[in-house]
Amino acid sequence: MPKAIHPYEVLRRPLVTEKTTMLAGHNKYAFAVALGANKLQIREAVEKAFNVHVEAVNTMRVRGKIKRMGRRRGGQQPDWKKAVVTLRAGDQIQLFEGI
Repeated sequence: MPKAIHPYEVLRRPLVTEKTTMLAGHNKYAFAVALGANKLQIREAVEKAFNVHVEAVNTMRVRGKIKRMGRRRGGQQPDWKKAVVTLRAGDQIQLFEGI
């Protein structure tokens, strides 16, 4: 059983890139979400936060990049999770419109 996460803690930030802006034309929106969140929790969080109906949720884990700090010392950025949410026809999220 997955750990219970409050719906407002599931969504971290919207992802606004060229690729995700093109997806918005197909009623698909991308978010960075909590690592422990599953598809049902992501669906519930988007529906509550934006008052829309979600048809599908696709998720993927993104590995953190390895970065150099100074000459030899290396570090790694944290891993994160991405979710692409497909909305029902006619619904849209105003946060992404006009970008």
